[in-house]
Amino acid sequence: MELVALLRSKLRLSLVAGLTLTTLAGCSSLPTSSSTDSVASIATDGEQLRLAELYQAPTYHAGGVPPTRWLADGSGYTTLEAAAQGDGNDLVRYHPETQARAILITAAELTPKGHDEPLQLADYQWSNDGQKLLIFTNTKRSWRTHTLGDYWVFDLQQRSLTQLGTFAEPSTLQFAKFDPQAERVAYVMQNNIYVERLRDGKITQLTDDGSTSIVNGTFDWVNEEEFFLRDGFRWSPDGESIAYWQLDTSGTPDFTMINNTDSLYPTLKTFPYPKVGETNAAMRIGVMPATGGDTTWMKVPGDPRQHYLVRMQWAGNSEQLLIQQLTRSQAINRAFITDANSGEVREVLRETTESWAEYVDDVQFLADGKHFTWLSERDGYRHIYRANRTTGHLQAITKGNWDVVEVLQINEAQGWVYFIASPETPLERYLFRASLDGSGKLERLTPAQAGTHSYQLSADAAYAVHTYSSVTQVPQVDMVSLPQHQQIRMIKDNATAQNAFNALARGSFEFFQVEAQDGLMLDGFLMKPVDFDPAKQYPIVYYVYGEPWGQTVSNSWGGERFLWHTYLTQQGYIVASVDNRGTRSPRGYDWRRSIYKNLGVITVRDQHDALQAMLKRWSFIDQDRVAIWGHSGGGSQTLNAMFRYPDSYHVGMALAPVPDLTLYDTIYQERYSGLLPEAAESYRETSAITHAKNLQGELLLVHGTADDNVHFQGSERLVNELIKHGKQFEFFAYPNRTHGIREGEGTTEHLRTMMVEFLQENLPAGGR
Repeated sequence: MELVALLRSKLRLSLVAGLTLTTLAGCSSLPTSSSTDSVASIATDGEQLRLAELYQAPTYHAGGVPPTRWLADGSGYTTLEAAAQGDGNDLVRYHPETQARAILITAAELTPKGHDEPLQLADYQWSNDGQKLLIFTNTKRSWRTHTLGDYWVFDLQQRSLTQLGTFAEPSTLQFAKFDPQAERVAYVMQNNIYVERLRDGKITQLTDDGSTSIVNGTFDWVNEEEFFLRDGFRWSPDGESIAYWQLDTSGTPDFTMINNTDSLYPTLKTFPYPKVGETNAAMRIGVMPATGGDTTWMKVPGDPRQHYLVRMQWAGNSEQLLIQQLTRSQAINRAFITDANSGEVREVLRETTESWAEYVDDVQFLADGKHFTWLSERDGYRHIYRANRTTGHLQAITKGNWDVVEVLQINEAQGWVYFIASPETPLERYLFRASLDGSGKLERLTPAQAGTHSYQLSADAAYAVHTYSSVTQVPQVDMVSLPQHQQIRMIKDNATAQNAFNALARGSFEFFQVEAQDGLMLDGFLMKPVDFDPAKQYPIVYYVYGEPWGQTVSNSWGGERFLWHTYLTQQGYIVASVDNRGTRSPRGYDWRRSIYKNLGVITVRDQHDALQAMLKRWSFIDQDRVAIWGHSGGGSQTLNAMFRYPDSYHVGMALAPVPDLTLYDTIYQERYSGLLPEAAESYRETSAITHAKNLQGELLLVHGTADDNVHFQGSERLVNELIKHGKQFEFFAYPNRTHGIREGEGTTEHLRTMMVEFLQENLPAGGR
């Protein structure tokens, strides 16, 4: 659902699906960091936060940096900066060590002939030799992301700017990329693949069967959303062939949404969307000559509508592919080596679980061709392995009772793999490197600065663009040298936003841990009111997500939501959040898989256990004034908490929830809830709508009518169920807003203001 972080958990063999809760008590043995139970600085005499300023002015905006790209030759990195003269941006290069600045391409050169303004670069990529720049501009949404647009090539030697695909309508090209020699560019247009030769603009159409139901080189809605499959083709290393996905969506039921606001009469948007138990698109992978010709289809076994081809790449050469295939239940991930010429396949590796298996994004074939890297949870935690190409035998590169969060770079020349992890606490993120030889050598490169660190490494890992934030530190971006992690240059300090935040009146912020009823330790944070008096009792507002795609408790900058929570503390509310088991916290396989077929049950039981433990620990929490709110999966958990524990939660605000889990898509929901018909009873029990009759507190239900992810249909069904049982509640529909409920001028401010007023009316603020 919406809280999509690009972190993906991997697998472990032979875990029994019906985990007993006592099994998970072992997760509580994770070391506790110094940030746990820590208290952030207090500024009770600061300024009051005004919602109008938060949403209408840039005062608190902590901006990132424009697209930054390392040059392959190590000569530096490039970024966009405001033009020295005129409008638009120059593309500039910085030397990694000296930070000497040079303009590579001026905004004037990025202005096409006959145009008044330079191109606005949404993204760009360098060719391998650094002599050509591929520009993505004039973008628009395909499904939920901006993958449609126009592409241009700037030749640094010729100082020329050329548009690609001029035969096509504006903003209809997708996923353009250079061949390895930067002589041609391949792209997708209206579900067909094309190759354009740069020297003369000759265009070759490689596929001609693309249609509304046959999709070449890209994907349907559900694969884009849940598997992050968007770019659906790959150049071979020698540039002679292109491997690509083809989907057949015929048979997948269409979902129709109505737009009542943009024209005199309603308009309809219809697209294939497989809900739980419905027919998926058939997927297959083929290889064709880059000059055109017949496709050789890979002979991957299994019913193509009952399996997912989740990842594909060239297998370290131009003759073979590595394809990862998940069963529909997602319990098994099989890795195949396939022959690009004959289509023959051989299974090389398999990961099996009785809950769900996960694919591996970070596969790299090593130079000897006999091995590749792999990620697995087979020892109970996510670790990096070296896999034998022939036998599939795995040799551990990292070990321990902690998770690898993200692999950043595998540098075989140096013998290191660079990755993000946090062995001492799940609340933070740091850069590590481990020896590729399996010796177990491990080095932490990030200094002891509590918080969240992310990196863009240079090709030789000698330098990195480093972003740091914490609960009280807005993101800062600097250039560092590695492995010493010495700062070379501050790229963006966001000082204006930091100073504005520092000036706000704030109560204390602290991380804490509480026990669930089985002894499992749960992480949480607590924000106290600005005028806090420990002798009084205050209302508490819980923010919840609670599903496998998000972690709400971390030592990182929380952006708009955190500032809105700060506003609530200024009004006299305690704000808290707890990560129940199953959330995307790096606490091992058992933690994450424990919610299999139990979403909405164990998840909110942990939330309720945390509430009870906090009431026992802190007398200043008013047990008669408890609110809970969440968005998307958090909206679903809010409903479950209100309906399952009606005596404990007095106010709830559910934004874009999934009240009936059978209404969500196959890939996400079947992964965590099982397949129909055998899991039908589980779906009924874990869906909030089943328990709607228990509502006692005050409920605000909010949904966008154009939500193509979590359909408005679900909230409408919940409305009918609440009406049937005579339950009064407040319901607000945002016309033609999608899942984020943010389109349209003033929408976010309107939503947050409505939520504040609902709290103030039904959960009076302040100590008493």
